[in-house]
Amino acid sequence: MEEGDCMITVHHLENSRSQRIVWLLEELKLDYDVIEYKRDPETSAAPEALKKIHPLGKSPVITDKGLTVAESGAIIEYLLDRYDRESRLRPTEGQALLDYRYWLHFAEGSLMPLLVMKLVMMKIPKSPMPFFVKPVAKGISGKVQENFISPRLKDQLDFIEQTLSDRIWFTGDSLSAADIQMSFPLLAASTRTDLSAYPNIAAFIERVKGEASYQAALKKGGAFTTL
Repeated sequence: MEEGDCMITVHHLENSRSQRIVWLLEELKLDYDVIEYKRDPETSAAPEALKKIHPLGKSPVITDKGLTVAESGAIIEYLLDRYDRESRLRPTEGQALLDYRYWLHFAEGSLMPLLVMKLVMMKIPKSPMPFFVKPVAKGISGKVQENFISPRLKDQLDFIEQTLSDRIWFTGDSLSAADIQMSFPLLAASTRTDLSAYPNIAAFIERVKGEASYQAALKKGGAFTTL
C-alpha cells in the first residue's frame, strides 16, 4: 500500500473499547486519523456528537473511504479483510483459525457482559439514594455478584488461565487480532477482580503492555484506564 492511500478515521471515545482499534491500526502500520470524544464527567456516557457518526452513538466506529463500520469485532474483520493481505494477524487454517474466531467473539459475547454487570453492581451502593434504601440496594447488588456474576466470571477466568498455560498468545506463539480483542476485557478484569490466582492472565496483560504497537496506540489515542 502506498503511503497516503489510507483514509481511515477512528471515532475514539476516551477509556473505551476503541483503544483496541487504534492498537490494531498501529500493528497493521496503517495511516489513520483519530477524532477523540470525551465522556460525560458525571455519567461517563458518550457525547451526543457520536450519534452523528452512528445512530447508537457508541464507540468504536471507523470511517474509511465513504464506509462506516461499527462494533469492535466487525471493525477488526473489516480491517483485516481489506488491509491484512498477508494474513499476519489472522490464522488461515486449522485449530489456530478456530481458536482465533472463538476468542474474537468470546471477548464481547461472553466475558464483557459479566464485567459490565459487575461494574454496574459495584456502582449501585455508591449511587445517590435515600439512606433507608441504601442497605437494601447494597444487599441486592452483593447477592447478585456473589451468586450470579462471580461464579460465572471465575469459570471464564479459569478457562482463560488454562488456555494460556501452554501458549504465549490466544492462538499460539504469534500475536493475532484475537489477542487485541481480548486485551480490553482482561485489562478491565484486572481492575474489577483479584487476578493473583491467574499468573498466566497477568503475564498476558504484561505482554500486551510491552508491545511497541500497543504503546504507540496509547500515545495516539491518549491515556487509557478501563472504567
